[in-house]
Amino acid sequence: MSARDTVLQRIRTALADVPDGEAPEDVVVERAYRRSHADGDLVALFAERVADYRAHVVRATAADAARTVAELLGERGVTSLVVPPGFPEELLPQGGSWQLLRDDEPLSVAELEAADAVLTTAAAGIAVTGTIVLDAGLGQGRRVLTLLPDYHLCVVRAEQIVGDVPDAITVLGPARPLTFVSGPSATSDIELDRVEGVHGPRTLHVLVITEEQA
Repeated sequence: MSARDTVLQRIRTALADVPDGEAPEDVVVERAYRRSHADGDLVALFAERVADYRAHVVRATAADAARTVAELLGERGVTSLVVPPGFPEELLPQGGSWQLLRDDEPLSVAELEAADAVLTTAAAGIAVTGTIVLDAGLGQGRRVLTLLPDYHLCVVRAEQIVGDVPDAITVLGPARPLTFVSGPSATSDIELDRVEGVHGPRTLHVLVITEEQA
């Protein structure tokens, strides 16, 4: 008997007492596990954990958000900026020295590789893990937009930050293409030499929009 046959046989044995007409949703499964390990100020915890991954976190009020975006782009010396469809115009600073590359008509791989930065929103933030979640929604764009430019500036609203992973799964759409990002792209070889920017942006900045300035 092959390994495949062994696995299938074990599945059939485990399902032997299940009625033919029973569906998974017909059986209530107790969910008594702890849903969150987050306590206190979720925004502060999120900022701390994101920083642990060598990402830079800045807080700003909604009124100051566009100006803060401009400052962050200016500090990086950005000359070309990719903006996904649906990015909120009120968060996009006007009159900057950078060239706006809008992805309404999909940019080519060469154009994305040549761009200095990409500016996006997020679907959610997870405080305990310091993770931002992208689901290709408005303001986030296709996944390739946040893979090729070397600098990713992501805007997260305070109300989008949840405590832990189960909380995030509850608010995210299971049919969406979800990407969980914890810090800038990094990898290590067998000698634990860390290299950043191999699989995505070398630098990640997260702007958290709050009601009050930190």
